[in-house]
Amino acid sequence: MENLALIDSFSEFKDDKLIDRVTLMAILEDVFRNALKKKYGSDDNFDIIINPDKGDLEIWRNRIVVADGEVEDDNEEISLSEAQKIEPDFEIGEDVSEEVKLIDLGRRSILALRQNLISKIHEHDNTNIYKQFKELEGDIYTAEVHHIRHRAVILLDDEGNEVIMPKDRQIPSDFFRKGDNVRGIIESVELKGNKPVIIMSRASPIFLEKLFEQEIPEVFDGLINVQKVVRIPGEKAKVAVDSYDDRIDPVGACVGMKGSRIHGIVRELGNENIDVINYTNNLNLFITRALSPAKVTSIKIDEENKRAEVLLRPEEVSKAIGRGGHNIRLAGQLTGYEIDVLREGAEEDVELREFSDEIEDWIIKEFQKIGLDTAKSVLEYDMADLIKRTDLEEETVKHVINILKEEFEE
Repeated sequence: MENLALIDSFSEFKDDKLIDRVTLMAILEDVFRNALKKKYGSDDNFDIIINPDKGDLEIWRNRIVVADGEVEDDNEEISLSEAQKIEPDFEIGEDVSEEVKLIDLGRRSILALRQNLISKIHEHDNTNIYKQFKELEGDIYTAEVHHIRHRAVILLDDEGNEVIMPKDRQIPSDFFRKGDNVRGIIESVELKGNKPVIIMSRASPIFLEKLFEQEIPEVFDGLINVQKVVRIPGEKAKVAVDSYDDRIDPVGACVGMKGSRIHGIVRELGNENIDVINYTNNLNLFITRALSPAKVTSIKIDEENKRAEVLLRPEEVSKAIGRGGHNIRLAGQLTGYEIDVLREGAEEDVELREFSDEIEDWIIKEFQKIGLDTAKSVLEYDMADLIKRTDLEEETVKHVINILKEEFEE
């Protein structure tokens, strides 16, 4: 009966963890051999017979019969008189096989055995989970919300595997309830200790790219290529697409009639504004398209420094910059060029960089982030609007405006 609690546990594991028979037998044998080494010093002369299906376990110790008083190693040798108690016709030099009961190992050893067995099987299980999810990195995955914490959402998939979605991998407008099904991409899988940590993301540009593959048949079939995706999660995204087939309009195919094809993607991303543009190797044209809906008058490109000066009519400037500077920032990320906006008829304007002796660099960068890199472009906005757009303190903005005004009053 001593075996039963332990034996029951490995038939449970076999069913719960879907471990194949051969692996389970190897794990069990390894666990028992470790216990035998601790008890007897060596496991070389032991035979372990396991039947995990029925829950049978037998341990046999093989020893050689020696004359009474000549036993040097209790584990490998047995005296003739002891051997004849087992079987009266044993003789010197013969092998004796004697069954070792689990109770002989001692109660503490049995408890340690069970603990060791559990940890070995969990270790095997965790390795399998790690391998399974490592292959899914970059793919869309669905899991159910199990627990909502301040810094992360804990999800469980159909097999009970834990998936973590940290706050910074969520779309700002995301709102989850326990039991909700959530889609995202498996961003990374790492082993911490022996436990796999699976990170899901909905904020990654790859998630948007994979949604295009799922929702738009031509992208899935490879007729349309998604060249690059940049996004500010929950706010705005730009997707550059092209097709090797001249008969296909890649932008039209992705957007669909009245936006029917892209609508599902927009809804999934919390009404993120998605601009789909035609990719081209012509850099001037690509930058022009990236800045849409603004109409560009002319572009001057500095390839060495990866900068582009874009000349626009005054009424087009705000369109090019976009709300919160999102449009110009994404256009820069999409093209790989830092884009400077210049207004037509603003020759006497002065670049903000010229004021670096009076205005600190980090403040100038805050204005540049929202596409304001000249004195007049800053002065066109009122103070409240500038504070809201830049997240700068009122005193700082006031100080900058005063310096810029002085320049033109002179």
